Amino acid sequence: LSKDSSVSCASCHKPAFAFSDTVAFSTGIFGKLTSRNTPSVLNMKNRPYFFWDGRAATLEEQALIPIANPDEMGLAITEAVARLNQSDEYRKLFKKIFGQLPNAKNLGAAFAAFERTLETEDSKFDDWANGNGELTQQEERGRQLFVSNRAKCFDCHSTQDFTNDEFKNIGLYNGNTQKDEGRFFITKEQKDLGRFKTPGLRNIAVTGPYMHDGRFKTLEQVVQYYNNPYMFVDDPLNMDTLLLQPLQLSNQDNADLVAFLKTLTDRRFLK
Repeated sequence: LSKDSSVSCASCHKPAFAFSDTVAFSTGIFGKLTSRNTPSVLNMKNRPYFFWDGRAATLEEQALIPIANPDEMGLAITEAVARLNQSDEYRKLFKKIFGQLPNAKNLGAAFAAFERTLETEDSKFDDWANGNGELTQQEERGRQLFVSNRAKCFDCHSTQDFTNDEFKNIGLYNGNTQKDEGRFFITKEQKDLGRFKTPGLRNIAVTGPYMHDGRFKTLEQVVQYYNNPYMFVDDPLNMDTLLLQPLQLSNQDNADLVAFLKTLTDRRFLK
């Protein structure tokens, strides 16, 4: 469903990497690059909005946006629907499932139905949480640190999918070298300047690179960033109050956090 038939959803949301991409910016039609890092589409069933800036309110709405985006798949939805209606197989399938021929509404519904099946709950952490396994000493230290007031991870990465579904400015905007305005692009409200949706952390060990711009290749770099954002970005603007003071975590603390984060990987993605 791309303009030149060279790009599919799985071109950027690679199943082997927890339905994320392995590069900072994905390649769309005609070699164009996306403007933000491709997030995983796993565990989206309970999310209240989608995309880094929350521009879509439903999975049905979200599913159609990349198809029409000129830097991604570049195909008008009307043309996508026309293509599907030229296929005997898809005409039969849509008629069977929806009682209708393909149209924009049921195309979005079909994608959304598939995405809602992509829930993961078979990790080492899940075994521990269900009383069916143990964490190593290092993983347990990392877990305790994760939920502590020292590291503050759980303030944003909470609930069963490790996200509070809020928008946060973590210091990656200064209006100079870092210019992506994030949620502000959608709301035009000053409080949203530099804010991005807090991603869930399930399968985080296999979904790098990280952040909305894919700047960090490893979890170790991510943890080091949160320890002291000022070491990475000069004069961040509108940064969340949780990060205004460096966390003062030790190298051992950082390693323990990474060890815990790796327990969140579903077994189907373990290599």
